[in-house]
Amino acid sequence: MGYLSRMTQWKAKMSLPDDASPLDTSSKATLKLGLFSYPVLQAADILVHGATHVPVGHDQAQHLEFARECAGSFNHIYGDVLVQPETIISPAKRVMSLTDPSSKMSKSAENPKSRILLTDPRQVIFKKIKSALTDSTEGVTYEPDKRLGVSNLVEIMYHLQSEEGRFSHQEIAEECRGLSMRVFKEQVAELIDLRLEPIRERYHELMGEDNGKSLARVADFGAMNASASAEATMEKVRNVIGL
Repeated sequence: MGYLSRMTQWKAKMSLPDDASPLDTSSKATLKLGLFSYPVLQAADILVHGATHVPVGHDQAQHLEFARECAGSFNHIYGDVLVQPETIISPAKRVMSLTDPSSKMSKSAENPKSRILLTDPRQVIFKKIKSALTDSTEGVTYEPDKRLGVSNLVEIMYHLQSEEGRFSHQEIAEECRGLSMRVFKEQVAELIDLRLEPIRERYHELMGEDNGKSLARVADFGAMNASASAEATMEKVRNVIGL
């Protein structure tokens, strides 16, 4: 309880001060079990399958530390049974909202224009990027502390181009400096659509096969494998604790 109550993401979601206790009934916020126990369920999923490396966003790194803590505490008592997973952080630590660049882009945000979905068609991507919040300053610059919206679009371009290894954030901004905001946004949208097109096409291809029955077969096969993987770990756990 103590460890979970100090979780940064939990306090942020509940709008609690850093020194708040989850059991403080004087607070306007009330304990939400689903939100509070999420790191426990996440740790269980990771540990039961013996995951060695887990790719997560920057905001999930603390949850991975909790999973490592759980494995370490268990192993300290019962021996080397559970695997302590290593955290893999994506280079794109955080993509910000298109409508509120001070907040993270989220699929649960109320405004659908705040995010780009992998399945968004080309015209929707262009429409969302066109309406993305920027500012009235002329030219494109990369200044995350001052120009959140513009810098977010530069970040998106950087991560979609970085595999080519030709640009940095500043180089992209410098290359686009003389563009109007309209033309710059069109270039961002064009690049996003280029990268998402094969994903989008594959999605529709899969969804169109046997009305999704092929996906159901894959899911059933995956469930069987997951069940076997989990049972192998649980057998070790039951043996060492004497059940």
